[in-house]
Amino acid sequence: MAHKDDIALMAHLMRRAGFGAPRTELEERVEKGYEETVEELLDPDRYGIPANDEYLVFRHFPAGILPGGMPWGGQARWVWHMINTKRPLQEKMTLFWHMVLATAESKIDNTNVMMEQIDLFRRCGLGNYRDLLLEVAKDPAMVYWLDNNENHKDQPNENWGRELLELFSMGQGNYTEEDVLECARAFTGWTNNYKLPRFPYGRFPWKFRYDPKDHDDGEKRVLGQVGRFNGEDVIDLVVHQPATARFMARHLYSFFVADDVQVPAWLHTPPRDPVAANIIGDAFTSSGYEIKDTLRALFNSDFFKEAAFEKVKNPVEVVVGTMNLIGDHKGVPKPGLIAVGFEPGYMGQDILVPPSVEGWNTGSEWIDTGALVRRINFVADRVGDLDMPGVRDIVNRVRSQGDIAPDQLVESCLDLMGPVQTTDQTRGQLLDLAEQGGTMRWGTKEESSSSARRVADMLSVIAASREYQFG
Repeated sequence: MAHKDDIALMAHLMRRAGFGAPRTELEERVEKGYEETVEELLDPDRYGIPANDEYLVFRHFPAGILPGGMPWGGQARWVWHMINTKRPLQEKMTLFWHMVLATAESKIDNTNVMMEQIDLFRRCGLGNYRDLLLEVAKDPAMVYWLDNNENHKDQPNENWGRELLELFSMGQGNYTEEDVLECARAFTGWTNNYKLPRFPYGRFPWKFRYDPKDHDDGEKRVLGQVGRFNGEDVIDLVVHQPATARFMARHLYSFFVADDVQVPAWLHTPPRDPVAANIIGDAFTSSGYEIKDTLRALFNSDFFKEAAFEKVKNPVEVVVGTMNLIGDHKGVPKPGLIAVGFEPGYMGQDILVPPSVEGWNTGSEWIDTGALVRRINFVADRVGDLDMPGVRDIVNRVRSQGDIAPDQLVESCLDLMGPVQTTDQTRGQLLDLAEQGGTMRWGTKEESSSSARRVADMLSVIAASREYQFG
């Protein structure tokens, strides 16, 4: 049987490198070993782990394939991918890049194109950062989102150039206004092909187009370097800047390790853990900007292993993690999927529709009165549903212990829901609740039914605790 500490460490890894995992999967991964699991997460192709079958969505949820101008079809489709993936880190990195390289359907008004960007993040998110930036610079949704289709050699538009430097690579304080303008000049001519009218068949795909006649081929000075730079040259200059390694290291730390201050404060506030940030940044640089190698160093580090419950779960983690725990919406898309896709938005993270190019504020800012109530109700309702296969599995694991005292009920439920770490005060409140029912017995049909209900109720109360909001 897997050691409790090994289970706790594996659960931590799967919450951060994925969206949590039920106990059976955690036990299987502990048998493989921590480092082997990290390698499998980083390189699923090498281990023969299949991707999701997109044709299941096409056959059973066609609205998710070409959702048109409404984001709900795309949201449901992506949530289905996150719930069903055998490649959890691939989907987690897709979410990471959506939060960092934020683009919103509210302006794009073409969810089909937004989902192509999500596919781009899924395909390239664990690859080379320089290559990813180049692909994003040519992504039709990003081109339109940051107005590069309005960036002409006789009238440069600085929007894409500014965000490339400020939010997508180097961060504030590491470039000049001249760099922004010269960067914009380098990306003139990087535009989208002419769009077809929507009537009568709806939204058509968008395609990137490079227009050499609209490109400013003159000499430019970018980040202290002079040349007749094109956009690709600028990306090469950007990724080699030490500031880029520091900036990306801080993003990776705050997403995978522990909550930090919000991005706009990074200019004046040092990293939460400067040593960890340096380790991540060094791995990023020495690997030639390979995300996979950088994450390998991160996941195998002591600072990562010691950071359990140092992050507030983002709404997507709450929703998808709950579905993984209870085993719902697995396999063929079924009715109710659209409603599940809405849930992160109700909690403050409307995927495909970030509030701005800065993405979402994270950490404690996920929690306000309305969002907290929604988070608690969503999880408590579902972990208290005895019809869910994952809940039944937890009940059966508790049942296998035989008749147990109230303190054993509390410990078992905390263990099987995480393990979840609580304060003595929270544990005492859970024990007070458990003691109301006395010893839990399974001898008769009535006792078995009552005890199963007590387990589900305890899971619901744990879901309502302050500690359960952390992952």
